[in-house]
Amino acid sequence: MLKRFFVLFISLTLCVGAVWAGDVEDGDAAFENQDYVTALKKYRSAASLKDIHAQTQVGNIYNRGFGVKQDYAEAVRWYKLAAEQGDATAQWKLGLMYRQAQGVVQDYAEAVRWIKLAAEQGDASGQYYLALLFSNGEGVEQNYPEAVRLYKLAAAQGITLAKWYLGDIYGEGRGVKQDYLRAHMWFNLASVSGFDIIATQRRDRLEKKMNSQQIAEAQKLARECQARNFKNCD
Repeated sequence: MLKRFFVLFISLTLCVGAVWAGDVEDGDAAFENQDYVTALKKYRSAASLKDIHAQTQVGNIYNRGFGVKQDYAEAVRWYKLAAEQGDATAQWKLGLMYRQAQGVVQDYAEAVRWIKLAAEQGDASGQYYLALLFSNGEGVEQNYPEAVRLYKLAAAQGITLAKWYLGDIYGEGRGVKQDYLRAHMWFNLASVSGFDIIATQRRDRLEKKMNSQQIAEAQKLARECQARNFKNCD
């Protein structure tokens, strides 16, 4: 009798798991096709079983108003469910909601707490937004060296804006030694990875303060940094 009950329990568990996975896949497919009504229905089904991807996606739908009335408070509710289970994407998005006072009272300390959790998991967006908080002194003491460290981690994972901010920090000497070569290098790297107009303008403005030898050296640094996938670029 006990054996039969155990077999039945396992069978039901596998069945529920298959439906759960199917709802997530169907939700992703519907979301990709911009069928947000179906996506929300499927994600809600999986989210009710504590699927963190589904919970985060429900949060995204309400946050952006995809197929529903935009509702920041509802987005926060779903992000928090996933964030509390350790989902890095939900954590930094929840942190941004606290930073921007969307669906919650503005609370920089909470913003730092959640975004830091994502950054500590190695999430590139979490690293970038935590760097931004350190740059601006929001919820933490302003700390440019720490911001630089985090921006570099995010840049190594392909966050273009992190490269732009590194160029800005080195170019202006914000909390670090002013270094036109490094600033030019980061603006140059940002300009070739999708953020071209503003980064190119800042790079070209810097070149008016540099001689031809310095420009050539900065270009060399950029090539070497890119060859190392934006790691160890000091």
